[in-house]
Amino acid sequence: MDTLTMDLDGPGRDAQVGRRSPYPEEFRKDAVALYRAAVGKRTYASVAADLGITAESQRTWVRKDEAQAMPGLRDAGGSEADELARLRAENARLLKAEKEWQLEREILRRAAAHFAREVK
Repeated sequence: MDTLTMDLDGPGRDAQVGRRSPYPEEFRKDAVALYRAAVGKRTYASVAADLGITAESQRTWVRKDEAQAMPGLRDAGGSEADELARLRAENARLLKAEKEWQLEREILRRAAAHFAREVK
């Protein structure tokens, strides 16, 4: 039986009080993968409904997987200011990439229009 563990960063977060999940690890991983495959298109609740589980179970599994994917972020001693700076830098990088993508798309649109006129 599992032992009592609790993450002190948030009330009740990651609490396991001696009860095993009725779902096998592979099922939980598949549920997380299904949610991620539909990123932005489906909610925890809609994926969970398809799988016959609760939305809270789905949310918990995704958050736990995210925490395991980035070990030590909370333990690194980084402050909220450090995290905010990191997120702002990432946001700037993504905005720059989006502008480049939009420019590329516009160039390709113009090229396609040009070639379409030549074919006629």
